[in-house]
Amino acid sequence: MAERHKEVEDREALAGLSPVPQPHRVNHSYSQQLRGNPGEKRHQGRKHSLDDIPRPVDRDLSDDEFFNRSSSIATTNSINHGGGEDYLASYRLDQSLLMDDGTEDVRQCQPLQEFVGAGAGAGIFKVPVRAAVHPGRPPCLELRPHPLRETQVGKFLRNIVCTETQLWAGQENGIRYWRFEDSFEPGLQGKARRGDEDAAPFHESVNTSPTLCLLVDNGNRLVWSGHKDGKIRSWKMDQPVDDDSPFKEGLSWQAHRSAVTSIIMSSYGDLWSGGEGGVIKIWPWESIEKSLSLRPEEKHMASLLVERSAIDLRSQVTVNGNCSISSADIKCLLSDHIRAKVWCAQPLHFSLWDARTKELLKVFNVEGQIENRVDTQSSQDQPVEDEMKVKFVSSSKKEKHGFLQRSRNAIMGAADVVRRVATRGAGAFVDDNAKKIEALILTANGMIWSGCTNGMLVQWDGNGNRMLDVNPHARAIQCLCTFGTRIYIGYVSGMVHVINLEGNPIAGWVAHNGPVIKMAVGNGHVFSLATHGGIRAWNTSSPGPLDPALRAELAAKESTYTKRDNIRILIGTWNVGQGRPLHEALMSWLGSVSSDVGIVAVGLQEVDMGAGFLAMSAAKETVGLEGSSIGNCWLDAIGRALEENTTFERLGSRQLAGLLVSLWVRRSIRMHVGDIDAGAVPCGFGRAIGNKGGVGLRIRVYDRIMCVVNCHLAAHLEAVNRRNADFDHIYKNMSFTRSSTGLNNAAAGVSTASHTVRVPNASGGNSSEEQKEAKPELADADMVIFFGDFNYRLFGISYDEARDFVSQRCFDWLREKDQLRAEMKAGKVFQGMREALIRFPPTYKFERHRPGFAGYDSGEKKRIPAWCDRVIYRDNRSGEGNDCSLQCPVVSSILLYEACMDVTESDHKPVRCKLHVKIAHVDRSYRRKVFGDIIQSNEIVRSFLEELRCVPETIVSTNSIVLQNQDTSILQITNKCVKNKAIFKIICEGQSTVDDGEPAEYHPRGSFGFPRWLEVTPAAGIIKPECSVEVSVHHEEFHTLEDLVDGIPQNWWCEDTRDKEALLTVIVRSSTSTETRRHRIRVCHCFSSKTVRLGSKSGSKKGSGGSFNRAESDAADDAINSRNP
Repeated sequence: MAERHKEVEDREALAGLSPVPQPHRVNHSYSQQLRGNPGEKRHQGRKHSLDDIPRPVDRDLSDDEFFNRSSSIATTNSINHGGGEDYLASYRLDQSLLMDDGTEDVRQCQPLQEFVGAGAGAGIFKVPVRAAVHPGRPPCLELRPHPLRETQVGKFLRNIVCTETQLWAGQENGIRYWRFEDSFEPGLQGKARRGDEDAAPFHESVNTSPTLCLLVDNGNRLVWSGHKDGKIRSWKMDQPVDDDSPFKEGLSWQAHRSAVTSIIMSSYGDLWSGGEGGVIKIWPWESIEKSLSLRPEEKHMASLLVERSAIDLRSQVTVNGNCSISSADIKCLLSDHIRAKVWCAQPLHFSLWDARTKELLKVFNVEGQIENRVDTQSSQDQPVEDEMKVKFVSSSKKEKHGFLQRSRNAIMGAADVVRRVATRGAGAFVDDNAKKIEALILTANGMIWSGCTNGMLVQWDGNGNRMLDVNPHARAIQCLCTFGTRIYIGYVSGMVHVINLEGNPIAGWVAHNGPVIKMAVGNGHVFSLATHGGIRAWNTSSPGPLDPALRAELAAKESTYTKRDNIRILIGTWNVGQGRPLHEALMSWLGSVSSDVGIVAVGLQEVDMGAGFLAMSAAKETVGLEGSSIGNCWLDAIGRALEENTTFERLGSRQLAGLLVSLWVRRSIRMHVGDIDAGAVPCGFGRAIGNKGGVGLRIRVYDRIMCVVNCHLAAHLEAVNRRNADFDHIYKNMSFTRSSTGLNNAAAGVSTASHTVRVPNASGGNSSEEQKEAKPELADADMVIFFGDFNYRLFGISYDEARDFVSQRCFDWLREKDQLRAEMKAGKVFQGMREALIRFPPTYKFERHRPGFAGYDSGEKKRIPAWCDRVIYRDNRSGEGNDCSLQCPVVSSILLYEACMDVTESDHKPVRCKLHVKIAHVDRSYRRKVFGDIIQSNEIVRSFLEELRCVPETIVSTNSIVLQNQDTSILQITNKCVKNKAIFKIICEGQSTVDDGEPAEYHPRGSFGFPRWLEVTPAAGIIKPECSVEVSVHHEEFHTLEDLVDGIPQNWWCEDTRDKEALLTVIVRSSTSTETRRHRIRVCHCFSSKTVRLGSKSGSKKGSGGSFNRAESDAADDAINSRNP
């Protein structure tokens, strides 16, 4: 009788549900079915039904555990999504057409009550700090805000350099430049192509091959560029500006057969270029100068003239096939103007050259050890043992294993092989690449610093002796630059560190959310370029007293540059049980509620769970492959349900074995969504197999970071701790890469090794900054949404009791038995995250193709119904009452949380959740204008900047020098300031041939290089307060041994016997000043009639001539003054 009574009860409960019409399965969910027949009599056996409990109070929850969000969405800022479509209005219109009455519209526009887990506010679960002005770094000027990566395909910026008035950038399709005077101007908006709408106005060149390196030649007002096609091109700084047409190159020639990786100008104005295969070439300034003087019609002849003048240094140091330098690609070249030398850096070696004689001086490795000869053949990587071929365990004649046991053995064997191969391969990779050279700079005190992929910064003296090692940050170094007495270091982590010339740290901050690949100094700022193409400018005094004033002013004007937008996100999760997609089921689940959403995230579990597939997916995961034919089938079916390419666009996906997550965005807001990255964390079988685990996608939405993570956690009622551990493992280890889009870091000029190498600090210390960096990537997101089959069950309740409660819709009682809710309340899992109160039936376990409650598992095991399939999220709120602002930029509420009970194709029911998200973000273009207004009008800021213009008072011992053959004169520079150091640099503004009665015409060499007959040592340095420095100015014959045969100069015919005059300029500034002071010295070489003795090598070196006497000096001054009144 009891069983018959139970059947009658079930029949009565099911009778209250409206029948499911076929085949139109649209807008059907459990919550809609409950309203399907409101007049039907319900079971009266219990008086604790959800309908009888007043809302929004739940008897077992305190006020601080769940909140009514109805007030938080009352005020919204309308956002235009293309064509003037207002999402909120559009949604109401759609719903009014679909519903018979307005109840559904009202219900979905009202936020649902939420349960909040404990454990927030501490450790890795602390909500990330946001502010109008970043509190942890100096205020910066965003010359080019972070563009979406998808907009930069084929146009990524690779490097930057500064002239006196411009910032030049090399990109994958040419060159562009900004004028400093336009730095604070608003963006071009609709006139600029996508990705540059908010950038300051700039000018772009014609399309070229990818630009790999840039060089500024202030002496001739040129910018030189090296390209992937092997060409070197010149660009005029002062060319006419035309906003409608791109500017064109000047002189260009084929310099290398392959890519030109680095170019520099030596102390004597010659152009040095490095390329692949260790090739180094010199292009003498004389041939370049001649080619530049030719008319545009003679462009072809000019190119040939330069090409034929090349000096191949590699061939000069190769004897009998053995070369003294490595055949590895040239990483960077550096001109040591202080000592007239050139440094060439390859990944693991240095070579040191004399800039004047072009002789190889020294070859040494990254450890500073001298090498007499380097093997010219590049070592090939040894092939990895073929352990990826999994040998499945076969059963012997005496032992017979079942299918499950064989599958388990195969999976465990694959996991073990994968783990061993990956570990050995990664270890070898780190060993081979940890010390690779990435950057090289010369500082004001004459020291050379090199940065490596292991984060090590090495100081060298001018002769290549290793002096000092420092490791301020345990990440790969990408670039270096220097200004005054500071060294700026850009890291792959996005950090910028500042140290002094002794290697002591000054400051450090997160400059970008991507690798910093290049830095340049100009106009009183240090410009940093990130791999995503964003450019920021940092004042050279930062950190300093200017920063608080700027920060306060910017924060006070926050309301003027704050923008707010609204977007709705649909989350769908379904354990498909290895089923195949059906269009009707997908339309009922997703298509019926997607009309008002901007983003759709779909997570599937158990897409493909075969043992062989799991084993192969583990191997593929190691080498970066992903996806399956069944997974692609599901993606195509979801695309049809969402009207892909018409309404929605697939943004990306990620599959790990049976887990699949995909993301779709409405085409009308596509321009605001991008930068998709993917990640996966396996949790099954030794944390190596993807039958359990998580897959995630990370995107930028209106400049805010959002992550969606699809999880499948450990099964079985008693495995609560394992589920908690799985979540913890996923949360801490989810690392996002760009595999879902196919965009790689190499396209943007980032070292491929730098992302893999992660070496601890050499000092072994654990600074608070490093601990902060150890935070999981999910912890830094503005919004994180977890969804999937979490497998948490109902505890302390029998199968029959659970069925009874479900049939009476007593979900409030069942929630008390929910393992996940209990664990969240105790702060053991999903700490601080939120979930809407569940008011739909348990979604597990059902018999396939049996609709209604009768579909619950009634087999032998009689699994207790449970809410296995869930959606849980976290936004920027640290508590209730947080309004959407730049301090709390992402505030969300749940409008819909339900299960689609009419879908019967799996033993789980699909669940969907709709969130309304309010986003506050910065109008980058307008804030740049506000920043400029503060700089130009704020008195406090102006006074600070005025102090930075102070230049120490210096004097030079003479303004004219006369030299004869191999004479040497001493120039003394004195710093009269009692407090500040003076930094000096000597350049040659040009040389002229002295003709009686003719005015001098000075012709500068490349980058204000010295004429070959003149040596100035040291040409730069630092002068302490009230101290002096002596500079040797020496005349030298420029014949080298290669030019001599039996002691007779072979190029005597090109020797100009007329007197010559060079105009030297001593440029002086302080360690922080943006202004300079200049002293000009005329150096006259009077040709001597005595015989040139070149019998030995020493004969071409410095003579014993000293400084000229006073009478000679006076005579020289009179001669110069008579020619230059």
